[in-house]
Amino acid sequence: MYAHERSLVKRLEDKPFALLGVNSDTNKDELKKAMDKEHITWRSFWNGPEGTGGPISTKWNVHGWPTTYVVDAKGTIRFKNVRGEAMDQAVDKLLKEMEKGGK
Repeated sequence: MYAHERSLVKRLEDKPFALLGVNSDTNKDELKKAMDKEHITWRSFWNGPEGTGGPISTKWNVHGWPTTYVVDAKGTIRFKNVRGEAMDQAVDKLLKEMEKGGK
């Protein structure tokens, strides 16, 4: 998914859009190396040494990876587990709503 996420971030760099990641690798040093290798330029939070049982995934009730949420400007989860073209469509829909002064 990293290639698609990079293209999404690039395409929307001038829009009110933010991509946030949560990584459940248990080794923070290895995680940093992987993020450099994959050119992760967006904010990505570490789920802690507990990995998939860390505080972020526990709070958000995440049990499978990857899990994706598309959240609107008010903080409401509007789409879940969309990927690829479906993710682009979800984000574009919310951006259009914002432009029209909608939800």
